[in-house]
Amino acid sequence: MTQRTIALLPEPEPEEHHYEVISVDDHVTEPANLFEGRIEAAYADRAPRLTEDESGGLVWAYEDGEMHDAGFGAVAGRPQSVWRHEPIRYEEIRKGCWDIHARIRDMDLDGITASVTFPSMCGFAGRKLSASKDPGLGLACVRAYNRWHLEEWASSYPGRIIPMQLPWLPDPVIAAREVEQNAERGFRAVTFPDIPQRLGYPSIDDRAWEPFLRACEETQTVICLHAGGAGYVLNTRPDAPLQLQTSLFPGGAFVGAMEWVWSFVPVRFPNIKIALSEGGIGWVPMALDRLDYVMAHSGGSPVDTPWPDPDMSPSEMLRRNFWFCMLDDPSTLPALDRIGAGHVMVESDYPHADSTWPHTQSLLARRLGHLSPDVAQKLTYGNAAALFRYESLVGDLT
Repeated sequence: MTQRTIALLPEPEPEEHHYEVISVDDHVTEPANLFEGRIEAAYADRAPRLTEDESGGLVWAYEDGEMHDAGFGAVAGRPQSVWRHEPIRYEEIRKGCWDIHARIRDMDLDGITASVTFPSMCGFAGRKLSASKDPGLGLACVRAYNRWHLEEWASSYPGRIIPMQLPWLPDPVIAAREVEQNAERGFRAVTFPDIPQRLGYPSIDDRAWEPFLRACEETQTVICLHAGGAGYVLNTRPDAPLQLQTSLFPGGAFVGAMEWVWSFVPVRFPNIKIALSEGGIGWVPMALDRLDYVMAHSGGSPVDTPWPDPDMSPSEMLRRNFWFCMLDDPSTLPALDRIGAGHVMVESDYPHADSTWPHTQSLLARRLGHLSPDVAQKLTYGNAAALFRYESLVGDLT
């Protein structure tokens, strides 16, 4: 077994809180009791279960494979010298990675009012559970995960975690019904693969997705597209270092946004709401300019598939139906008017290696201090509060 090192940094000192903050992209290392008492009895003995791998790390054994939270997914409060790719053990990481009570304390320390929390062990969009060989088992696991997320993760401290569900990807009709039922239970969002065809499902322009998209529109469920949600990060070569892959995250958000725009999803569903997580905002002005240029040239041609809406351009739909999430994009902030100050939100990415924790407040003060208080408040809190209907959340969960 690999020698494992347990090392945590000293507890950070609290910083001055300058803003009220909703982080629209954080992550959870799922706790050991995730499926206990939550999955249908017929599938209880086949639910994912924790076991050790050859390195001594914890993995979720499932069907004939395994799932896990890689070491780089839970590094908050750990020295870089002990970061690694192998699966982790709970005692090696901050308790806030997996325990809701400790998570709230870490949010308080960082000045985070509320958090949208993505899954880890099953992929950002729950893709590994949707890929189950036994669809009945997979669907039961998705429902059990959503039940845990709502009942334990979100409801323990109403208003601190904005509930976001896993989808059921193999059947958009079932997925739509789940969205409708989960909306009634208090869910505000659904995590979804940015490019579903990379997982073997229909591309998002396929009419097969219409029940799901319609359900999201009608229930005001926000579709959260996290970079890498389809199990693919924009890359150049199979042996690319981690630094290259993470540097290309904004390119992945650009690709995903263009896929959804040119699939005409916002044309067919004009009230649909789509949030792009961990892609930053630096690419957005370029995308808007490029869309306008394309429409003035090849995109305006009757050849192939012309843009179907004569009253609103692709760039206008990008500004209307999409929200953009940033960690730190100082060079792009002067372009807020072009992007739309009402569609930019912030994230802390706790507990990932890119996280701004525990210095989110001081970073925001440096980056946003030159903006008017009203605009800064939109970016840190107001835009996310409106998008996720945050003000009514506490009443729905109690």
